[in-house]
Amino acid sequence: MQLDEVDWHTRPQQSSGLCFRCAFCTRLADPTSERLRESALCVSFFDTTPLNPGHALIVPRRHEVDFLALSREELSEALEMAVEVRETLATQFHPEGFNLGVNIGDAAGQTIGHAHLHLIPRYSGDVPEPRGGIRWIIPERAPYWIDQARSS
Repeated sequence: MQLDEVDWHTRPQQSSGLCFRCAFCTRLADPTSERLRESALCVSFFDTTPLNPGHALIVPRRHEVDFLALSREELSEALEMAVEVRETLATQFHPEGFNLGVNIGDAAGQTIGHAHLHLIPRYSGDVPEPRGGIRWIIPERAPYWIDQARSS
């Protein structure tokens, strides 16, 4: 089996903790890639396919597919970095809100096999109905407030 035929779930890792051909590991290994913040365990940068202006990612340096399998130290540092990056984005882009998002596994929509946290600035009018936020990943179940209003 050729390396490009290996599923990202089972792709072999290098001894450095970086994965062969992982988009994030490649970016982390490139000292010239633009970064918003970096620390011993995590790096943040803008998403290359942003949902909104300022859409950023917080990525652990160690290659791990599952965000919840990160060490306590990595999780803590990722959340601390999200707070710092939020301040930067608020100053630079002036959003009116933020969504934090993590996709773990194919069923959840994970497309890059390296754990990462999305920090997505939100703006009035960027979607017709923002109420429910992350609940819109399953649209027919998102507007729970309609059912609540009917049963009241």
